[in-house]
Amino acid sequence: MNNFVCKYVKHMDIMFVKYVRKSLTFIVAMSISFVASALTRTEEHHFFRHRGMDREYLLYIPEGIGPDAPLVMVLHGYGGRAMKGGENLREVADREKFAVCYAQGAKDARGKTCWNVGYPFQAGLETDDVDFLCKLARHLQKEYNLSRNNTFLTGMSNGGEMCYLMAYLRPDFFAAVAPISGLTLVWMDKELHSKGPVPLMEVHGTSDKTSAWAGEPENEGGWGAYLSVPMAVAKWAVEAKCTHEVTENLPLRRNAVVLHRYCGGEPAWKGGPEIEVRLYEVVGGKHSWAEADMDTCEEIWRFFSKYLR
Repeated sequence: MNNFVCKYVKHMDIMFVKYVRKSLTFIVAMSISFVASALTRTEEHHFFRHRGMDREYLLYIPEGIGPDAPLVMVLHGYGGRAMKGGENLREVADREKFAVCYAQGAKDARGKTCWNVGYPFQAGLETDDVDFLCKLARHLQKEYNLSRNNTFLTGMSNGGEMCYLMAYLRPDFFAAVAPISGLTLVWMDKELHSKGPVPLMEVHGTSDKTSAWAGEPENEGGWGAYLSVPMAVAKWAVEAKCTHEVTENLPLRRNAVVLHRYCGGEPAWKGGPEIEVRLYEVVGGKHSWAEADMDTCEEIWRFFSKYLR
């Protein structure tokens, strides 16, 4: 009986060792696979020389991307860093096969990273971010064989203001723009004249205390006077000659999101789709990408993809 027990225990020990070995092999294999996958998703850090300054950007190119693939450029908020916001665009890019560039703003007199959009405290700032972003996009298109026609721009807060500025000054350059919690400063509205319509979508919370939904004509926040969000978006709907509005509610997550679609605009190009302007009204939403309220990055690409050529 004792011999039987000893043999049984020995047999069980051998089986346990084999099981552990197999389990460890599986875990190691999965770990290697995970690490390899993570490595393919690493953003490359680069510098681009622009007007005597080395400007930074992070570039994400998914595996299997083809020639003439689209490019989406993402801009951070005031005082922010590249890729602090809009990170989920990488997951969309993996599926849809487009490149994502997270550009880095230069520092202002306060020592804050920013985009030069004409805030009162940016007076005297010589950084030309309109030219920088256009030159950087051209560099990426050439260096990585990306599409000149299918280049898009999005950004949050200060980056959103940059989207509006680019819509005024270079509507021919980006196929569509998507400001998030962005503003149209009064100086833009008074001094700039649009050079043409542009497909545009804005995501904005009605309880945003940094970029107020109702606008701020007296510059109480220090960013400069700016238009109300509905008025700022409506100006681009008028520019595109949109004829009607369609309203729908997105699936509820946290705060309700009402999508206002201004439709019936001019064709984006001869024989192309109508230009559409969108306003995602996040009811009670704060100053953010609104990713707890909606799938913001999916909505951005869903809108951009309407204008692929």
